[in-house]
Amino acid sequence: MEALIANARHHFHERLFETNTLTLTTAGVASNADTSSRGSKAISRRIVDILVDEQHHSVNTVDKISGQTLGKQFELLTMEFLQETFPNLQNLRPGKWSILQLGNNNRLKTSDFEQYEHLSYLAALTAENAQLAAALGNDYLVAPDVVIYRDLYEDEEINVSQYIVDDSTSKMADIRKANGGKPLLHASVSAKYTMRSDRAQNSRTEALNLIRNRKGHLPHIVVVTAEPMPNRLASLALGTGDIDCVYHFALYELLRAVQEVGSEDAAETLQTLVQGKRLKDISDLPLDLTV
Repeated sequence: MEALIANARHHFHERLFETNTLTLTTAGVASNADTSSRGSKAISRRIVDILVDEQHHSVNTVDKISGQTLGKQFELLTMEFLQETFPNLQNLRPGKWSILQLGNNNRLKTSDFEQYEHLSYLAALTAENAQLAAALGNDYLVAPDVVIYRDLYEDEEINVSQYIVDDSTSKMADIRKANGGKPLLHASVSAKYTMRSDRAQNSRTEALNLIRNRKGHLPHIVVVTAEPMPNRLASLALGTGDIDCVYHFALYELLRAVQEVGSEDAAETLQTLVQGKRLKDISDLPLDLTV
């Protein structure tokens, strides 16, 4: 019997192949490779071969899919993986959880969460006042790819085991629905299929905005990627203070691929990231989100 997360990881890879997110061109180049980099093409192709051989997936040959389409599909599949795993960890992190891809749900914005409610007021002010917009900028408006948020509790639910709250205290506690707040953002997940330098910095900017502009509890801030090149992963994963951690869609396969077809420098960089706990496998993410 396969464990829940192992099964979800296998299904995640299966869905990448089924949806033509992870494909090969007629020339044998993987869709997550940088076509101008020999190393990127070699490592990404080896990852595909390992997944096909060991997990019995089949890979389609597709000549060209736009990067934007691949990015959106990767966001959707990342969301599905989290929906398949995180809500099942109630014994570690109980709660009423919702997991959404914001890109496909325009009704929901960052300002719809308790910690960032004030941003909608700022956005309205700057929309009406050009001078204020010039002074403040608009970089406080954050749009994560995938979010996990927690619904609030009725007093009856809080008091189910013993009488914990009444009308005289806890009048501003965020988790209490009676106080009229909004759902609590638990995690912001930036899903980046590949990681060119500009995209890496976008993730960092999103993270810093979430840190600077919050009121109250800071959500988990993570990045999920299928980038094959260790030096590009390092451009985002190295250092602390903004992103909790970077999670790779197939870290075990990446480690093996770099060992087999990558350079010595690439292998060394990857080991630094892994040993420093700055790069983990996607299977680590659901459990890390229970912290």
